[in-house]
Amino acid sequence: MRLQPLYALIASFATLLMTLACGSAQRPTSLLPASQATPPALTETSQASSSKLAPVPTNVSPVPSPLPAAAQQALSPDPVADLIAQVETEYQAGQENYRAGHLEAAKQNFDRAFNLLLGSNLDIRSDERLEHEFDHILEGVNGFELQALQEGDGFSEQKSEPAPIDEANEVTFPADPNIKAKAEAEIKSTHSDLPLMMTDQVAGYINYFSTRGRGTIERALIRSGRYDEMIRRTLKEEGVPQDLIFLAQAESGFHPLALSRAGARGIWQFMASRAKGYGLERDWWLDDRQDPEKSTRAAAHHLKDLYNQFGDWYLAMAAYNSGPGTVQSAVKRTGYADFWELYRRNVLPKETRNYVPIILAVTIMAKNPEQYGLDHLEKDQPIPYDSVKIDYPVDLRLVAECVDASASDLQDLNPSLLRMTTPKDRPFELHLPPGASDKFETAIAAIPPDMRVWWRYHRVQPGDTLVTVARTYRSTPKAIAEANNLDDSSELAPDSKLIIPIAAGKRSTTEDAATYSHRATRYKVRKGDTVESVADNFGVPPAMVRKWNHIKGDSLRGRSVVYVHLPVAPNASRDTSTASSKSHSKSTQTAHSTAEKPVSGAASASIVHHKVKQGETLYSIASSYNTTVDALKRDNSNVAILRPGMILVIRP
Repeated sequence: MRLQPLYALIASFATLLMTLACGSAQRPTSLLPASQATPPALTETSQASSSKLAPVPTNVSPVPSPLPAAAQQALSPDPVADLIAQVETEYQAGQENYRAGHLEAAKQNFDRAFNLLLGSNLDIRSDERLEHEFDHILEGVNGFELQALQEGDGFSEQKSEPAPIDEANEVTFPADPNIKAKAEAEIKSTHSDLPLMMTDQVAGYINYFSTRGRGTIERALIRSGRYDEMIRRTLKEEGVPQDLIFLAQAESGFHPLALSRAGARGIWQFMASRAKGYGLERDWWLDDRQDPEKSTRAAAHHLKDLYNQFGDWYLAMAAYNSGPGTVQSAVKRTGYADFWELYRRNVLPKETRNYVPIILAVTIMAKNPEQYGLDHLEKDQPIPYDSVKIDYPVDLRLVAECVDASASDLQDLNPSLLRMTTPKDRPFELHLPPGASDKFETAIAAIPPDMRVWWRYHRVQPGDTLVTVARTYRSTPKAIAEANNLDDSSELAPDSKLIIPIAAGKRSTTEDAATYSHRATRYKVRKGDTVESVADNFGVPPAMVRKWNHIKGDSLRGRSVVYVHLPVAPNASRDTSTASSKSHSKSTQTAHSTAEKPVSGAASASIVHHKVKQGETLYSIASSYNTTVDALKRDNSNVAILRPGMILVIRP
């Protein structure tokens, strides 16, 4: 930062204050502190990072202290307006990124907008402008998120799994002398193309995986069957020890969606920067770190490079964990190119010190399953698949319908996909169930290429008509009839398949999550309310309430209003959902008073069967019958999503 313009500005401001002060005969206050004779001494930490800083000239005046409060107020007469301007800048940037398809960048902009509002020293409730700005940003961002979810993109990636290595790194187990002696004897007869060594640290982790961590090693060994042949073959082709497979077992338990706290991902737990250097790409649509075959090839290359650098597999594994620069620095500082010597001298990060013992413990146990009671485990079988190269985006749910599989099966076969849609701007190798490639090619040919993200297939059920099917998918009987060369009055043959043309942005939501009204309902927070209680009153997940209101915990302390998007029937129109929102907004005022009143008279004597109408929610029905959402769920198989025509049991 250049200091001269700043000092010029301060000097000008000081001159202005002196001019104003002359009229009142007051002595001006100096804005600059007394100069210091010597700068403060550098600490060891600052010296270590000094190479990244430009040298400080000795002739530069000291940095001035903060301006007095009066001066700050003169420079910023309206802090509320300044804050709103900053928030709007981030919000507008988020809108631009969203429209450009940069959804992750848009999410970051929106998060910063909220953080500016919620993290400021100004109370949102103290100024109508701030409250209005918060409402404006909240409604806009929620609208974008709902639209993105409808389009099949969303802001959320495929669900990840915690990496087992994180838990193992947190524990310290004692070295049982009996376990250590037993393992030392086993090593002598254990064939391995990696060097095996028994130390107290290795014995401690064998103790851990035999007790508290037993489930971790069992699950990993079971899953290993899916990838064992492929991984060993790849490692052999790349000329590295095949027993490095146990590095992957320790890291991820062979789960392609494993994600560490540090952000490492996939079976081989690559960090994004390192992965890119070995040809593993990541964008909004996919992450090659989650591709078992691509990541295995990259890991083999990386480990081979590290071994060539250090000439030792233990150091290579340590460098795989913390980076070659960290290990190289430790070797230079001590003069020892030996992992155990570096361990004893405590010159490696804690996680790296644990890393090699964890892998050795896993290797010894996996190669001696009888001694550790692991020989009864039945390993998974390799998952065969067909491959089809496509150059168009397609929704995995449509793919599943084409080949009569489930969407989750397609996700398992294509773990590199972060979302339910294949990439829009590049070719993609789509994995299908074995023998399904011809079936897919035939079925997908009937869907226009630019509609393969939207259109669907529907298997006709007994009683289905064009009208009922159209209502389910937010389409029209005429459009379905035309797409399938049918007459409007045609009867549908059970178990046949219909092409369902769906307009872009009108995807059916009958499968996954509930559909929520576009307009939010303002709920006035009352004493004793929590996120859980409000969510329960409205029949929505607590996680959604937290998301809509940017709340982290369960407390609503300090909040006067909570925003809730009411759940609506999947085929309810926007007008219906909006009207429902208005009516329920009014009904929330009596939620607490009516929910606890006992039902009396005839209603208490018999069970009532209620037919769900369009726009109704669990909360509105519960209020109508003076019962609770919990009671409705309990008496109706824990129902979460309502659809018109559904019959609910209302017990007294």
